[in-house]
Amino acid sequence: MKTDLNYIKKLIKLIESGNISEIEIEEEGTRLKVVKSKNPEVNLQNNPPFVPVQSFTIPQVQSVPESQPVTEQISSPEREKSHPSSKELIEVRSPIVGTFYRAPSPNADPYVQVGQVVTKGTVLCIIEAMKLMNEIESEHDGKIVKILVENGQPVEYNQVIFLIEPS
Repeated sequence: MKTDLNYIKKLIKLIESGNISEIEIEEEGTRLKVVKSKNPEVNLQNNPPFVPVQSFTIPQVQSVPESQPVTEQISSPEREKSHPSSKELIEVRSPIVGTFYRAPSPNADPYVQVGQVVTKGTVLCIIEAMKLMNEIESEHDGKIVKILVENGQPVEYNQVIFLIEPS
């Protein structure tokens, strides 16, 4: 997405000059939303209008054959109970470096739980990077088999954060 200052200024002028009160643009996995203030006297230094949220789709998703160890050694009977051997697990990897959060706020319910069925586009978690909250969405339909990162822990680029059993 073109994120230069002139582009953003043009969007703001478009909203100021017309009957449009808000515009949202999504391109290449990046979302930009500009909303016209109802009160033009708002002091932007003391009352910022919004916290930027950037959505990512997971660019690299790889399947791991069930016969390979994924994160830990599990005996065969336990493995068969927890994961059907006929399917492969999908690794959901972090697209950025940041801090992993399972919920939108400390008191909120987590986005997903182990055993929950998700569809393409379901928000799985947030990764905070440089004060930006980045929603990580599922690119596949399936069931959450394992969450590999604890809430509030740092994650690296391309680190596996979820395992999904495809449906």
